[in-house]
Amino acid sequence: MPSVSARLPVFPWDRLEPYKATAAAHADGIVDLSVGTPVDPVPEVIRQALAAASDSPGYPTVWGTGELRDALVGWCGRRTGAVGLGHGNVLPVIGSKELVAALPAQLGLGPGDRVAFPEPAYPTYEVGARLAGAEPVPYRESPTALDPQGLRLLWLNSPSNPTGRVLGAAELREIVAWARAHGVLVVSDECYLELGWEAEPVSVLHPEVCGGTTEGLVAVHSLSKRSNLAGYRAAFLAGDAAVLGGLLALRKHAGMMVPAPVQAAMAVALGDDTHVSEQRERYAARRASLRDALLGRGFRIAHSEASLYLWATRDEPCWDTVADLAEEGILVAPGDFYGPAGERFVRVAFTATDERVAAAVRRLAG
Repeated sequence: MPSVSARLPVFPWDRLEPYKATAAAHADGIVDLSVGTPVDPVPEVIRQALAAASDSPGYPTVWGTGELRDALVGWCGRRTGAVGLGHGNVLPVIGSKELVAALPAQLGLGPGDRVAFPEPAYPTYEVGARLAGAEPVPYRESPTALDPQGLRLLWLNSPSNPTGRVLGAAELREIVAWARAHGVLVVSDECYLELGWEAEPVSVLHPEVCGGTTEGLVAVHSLSKRSNLAGYRAAFLAGDAAVLGGLLALRKHAGMMVPAPVQAAMAVALGDDTHVSEQRERYAARRASLRDALLGRGFRIAHSEASLYLWATRDEPCWDTVADLAEEGILVAPGDFYGPAGERFVRVAFTATDERVAAAVRRLAG
């Protein structure tokens, strides 16, 4: 049998290992700004909820508890402005990366179907298309310029990973109208929605964008960044009940269940905005320090108005920048991990500890 993995590109992070080794050899240790993984503690209120639900010997449900679904609906109304949502409009999933990679196949897409995604972009959009045997279609400008023939799934990503770009309500509204006119399902990756810095991110579920109906729309959200729950694998979908109902039926057969203690923790996390505000303050301070240091070092920052990254360039090949910073013990992600459009940029995450961010700032200033 042919290997499914043969359809996929080389895992990009493996190419960074030699530069990681160089950075790790620095006398003051590595400052790893390459991966946007949370490093701050899980908020106590969430840990308490997880511990309280730890005696969960039975199987959880794929759809989630009623308490979790209430929390998902409530959060969507409060934070995205969505109206008229019910339990049929939400679905917990086992981390957003699993969802992104599996969604085209779970929607029944395959050879002859096309899946569009922005470039530069999170590589897993392309991976998901290839796993399903569908054609990946990157786009750099507005997706409304795409040929809709055979286009079944349109990924949006705002705020963007890696660029931090935010799509405004008017632009989103135009895209949604175009997709609906051509029968294209829009799936909007909004995992950084609560991390806007110089712009206020807008969800496709907001009435100004969708006209008060979720038809043909699904939003993807994650608790990894806003609640430091990357280790919990806690994410969810919200949107078109017909689409989510089909996914729910499939995922029941596959046994794709968020563990019961994690469901309990998610419900509490979504009901508490205080810890999110506190974490935003930490990230805002780290972002400001790194941004000033990069600008002082001669970098130019593009977009970066939201998310957990600075999209930076010295107008040189990205691997030259990676190599130069690695010599100073700073590891960043090369922009071409996210497609050819990023080949002269690097992505700088500000998710390291305050101490490590301060070390990077000192080295950049030196």
